[in-house]
Amino acid sequence: MTATALLAFWAVAILLILTPGADWAYAIAAGIRGRGILTSVTGLILGHLTMVTVVAIGAGAMLNAHPSAMSALTYAGAVYLMVLGVRISRNPPVPTAEDGEQAASARRWLVGGWGVSALNPKVFLLFLALLPQFVLADSPLSPGMQMMLLGIVEVATCMVVYLAVGYGAKAILGSRPAAARWVGRVSGVLMVVVGVLLVVHQARHLAWLLTSTRG
Repeated sequence: MTATALLAFWAVAILLILTPGADWAYAIAAGIRGRGILTSVTGLILGHLTMVTVVAIGAGAMLNAHPSAMSALTYAGAVYLMVLGVRISRNPPVPTAEDGEQAASARRWLVGGWGVSALNPKVFLLFLALLPQFVLADSPLSPGMQMMLLGIVEVATCMVVYLAVGYGAKAILGSRPAAARWVGRVSGVLMVVVGVLLVVHQARHLAWLLTSTRG
C-alpha cells in the first residue's frame, strides 16, 4: 500500500462523504438536540467499521454473489431508515441543555447511529465497489489488510465530517428552536426518501433479473 494509492482513495472517498445523505441527516438531528453528538457520531462510525470489516473478510463478495441475501439486506436497511425517519420527522429534535443526559438516551442514539450506517445498503455497496479498486497486487499486505487500511482512512474522514456537521448544526440551530424543528423534520423526511429510493431501486433490479431469467 503506497501513499499515492491512499491519497487517491481519500480523494474519491471525501467527495462521497461530503454528499449529504442519511448519515448527515442523523448527525444534524443529533446536533439540533444539542447533546450526545459524539455518541451519535460514534454509532455512525461503528456502523462504517462494521461494513468495512464485512467487505474486508470476504463476506461482501459472498453477499454480492447471492442476490436474495443482498435484497434482504437492502429491504431491512430501507425499512429501518424509513421508520427512523418517520420518528424524527414526527418528533423533531429541539435544542436541549447539555446537563442530565441519561444513559438510556445515549445508548439509543449510539445504536441508532450504528443502524443508520451499518444497515444502509448504500454504505455496504460503496465499500464493496470502491475498496477493491485500490488494492495493489504487488503490496506486501494481503488484500483484506489493504481494504481494512483504506476503510480506516474513510472512517477517520467520516468522523471529522460528521462531527463538523453535528456541532455546526448545534451552533447554528441551537438558539433557534423553530428553525431546528423545521430542519429536524427535513432530516427525517430525507431518511424516509432514501429508504423509499432503496426499495424502488431494489424492486427494479429484481424485476430486471426476472425478465433476464425468463428471456
